[in-house]
Amino acid sequence: MSVKAVNDREATAERLLRSSLDHSYEPSIDIDWDAPLTDGWGLPPERSSLYGTELWDQLTEEQRRTLTIHETCSIARIGLWFEMILMQMLLRYAYDRDPRRRHIQYALVEIADECRHSIMFAKMTERYGVPDYAPRRITHELGRLFKTIGYGPAMFAGTLFVEEILDQLQRESMRDERVQPLTRMVNKIHVTEEARHVRYAREELMRIMPKTNAAQRTIARYLSGRIAYVVARNLVHPEVYRSVGIDPKVGRKAALTNPNYQETLRWSARKLVPFLREQGIIGGPSEIFWRKAHLA
Repeated sequence: MSVKAVNDREATAERLLRSSLDHSYEPSIDIDWDAPLTDGWGLPPERSSLYGTELWDQLTEEQRRTLTIHETCSIARIGLWFEMILMQMLLRYAYDRDPRRRHIQYALVEIADECRHSIMFAKMTERYGVPDYAPRRITHELGRLFKTIGYGPAMFAGTLFVEEILDQLQRESMRDERVQPLTRMVNKIHVTEEARHVRYAREELMRIMPKTNAAQRTIARYLSGRIAYVVARNLVHPEVYRSVGIDPKVGRKAALTNPNYQETLRWSARKLVPFLREQGIIGGPSEIFWRKAHLA
């Protein structure tokens, strides 16, 4: 585990608070929810879970666009699910600490950001007329468990994983003119505000890890690996394939064995995995979760 100098906690929080005042959005106002939809994609077609498969080749251009709309809403839904978990963990984190500290005030600002993001993702799905691709029951219950027992390193590492893989996918998508303007604006807002959340979590993880013992690191590795595996496997809900006439079981099997989609997952985690490995979060037996999820 590498130990590097990290910025003063209060100084970082002060900068993040100022940035939040200067560079934040109110999605209900800053997005024109009544603007007509175009015939654009939901995400770059190359990032579709079926791109490069025989199933993809059999789809019409319109079906491919439809599938990517459903996929981007599924990804947003898993993001919304985890943001609800994160808000509860951050509230528990702030509950035990001095609210006069800038560090805790920023945690409260992040909770407010995540509330707006969750509503934004829900409104996007509603605007596209897409079903609620809620996580399956077992995933939902695992989230309930993680929000209860996740703390310290596991909380910040799990947060980084979800935020950074979404950031990579959305950062690319918001710059791609083939993508629906609505999706691009939603992604722009999320990327802008999540950059602060990522910095907050990265620095806090760097402060915590040198103080952990072997047992705490083992627990953090297991919980982080487990949440990474669960989220990666649930980014694209099997029911999205039904939107283009593909049996969900057939579509899911094709996606999970699709080399192109596996490479997309590795690409989305390419900046995060080295950092987590450096911090001692990835390593040991639990690394199998990252490899099985095609993240490392």
